[in-house]
Amino acid sequence: MTTALHNAIQIALKDLLVAGRTRDTLMATAFFAGLVLLVLGLALGGNNGRSAEQLAAVSAGAVWTALALAAAVGAQRAFAQESEAGALEQLTLYPGPHGAIYLGKLLGVLGPLLLVAAGVLPIGLILFGAAGAGRSVPWLWLTLTTLLGVLGFAAGTTFYGSITVNLRAREALLPALAFPILVPVVIASVRATTLLLQGGWSGDVATWLGFLLAFDVGTVILATLLFPYALES
Repeated sequence: MTTALHNAIQIALKDLLVAGRTRDTLMATAFFAGLVLLVLGLALGGNNGRSAEQLAAVSAGAVWTALALAAAVGAQRAFAQESEAGALEQLTLYPGPHGAIYLGKLLGVLGPLLLVAAGVLPIGLILFGAAGAGRSVPWLWLTLTTLLGVLGFAAGTTFYGSITVNLRAREALLPALAFPILVPVVIASVRATTLLLQGGWSGDVATWLGFLLAFDVGTVILATLLFPYALES
């Protein structure tokens, strides 16, 4: 257990250090998320003629659509560096269970994605009229929802990134494989965010957040156990 934890932390620190130096993944993810928000803002027409409840629903849908697509973009680089350098097999030679590689890569993907989410959430809510102009926004609970939702995205896309890393069409296959699995995360995140924007904390919000937590824990455990087989595929 100690070896696995050490390996996961070292891999995560390496990926975060590389991401901080190059900033290519962070910039690409942020640009893509911002572009999705802009396109949706133009397509949906901002907040013209909508009630507060409608603004909350539109804002939540736009924000989580942008984050879901951005997660796929960010996860594409999770294993690409090692694969391009021919170092992916060397990672598997580390002592300890191979599942630690997945956990390290998950943390490496999660860091930049949380930074993007920290910008996308307030910008999206303001852009679509759900925040600002004296509206009360439960930022604490929205932050918790964002953490759980983004973790679900990162867990799913990182695992499927390991499956598609050696395929030529991995950029197209990763979203196609991951998005069907991430539909429950999108639905739960959108519903929790909408309810929070409409009326603050409630029992329904707690139910959706509980579902997100269960999904995240289950996905991380299952992906960690299946990761050695994913590397062999």
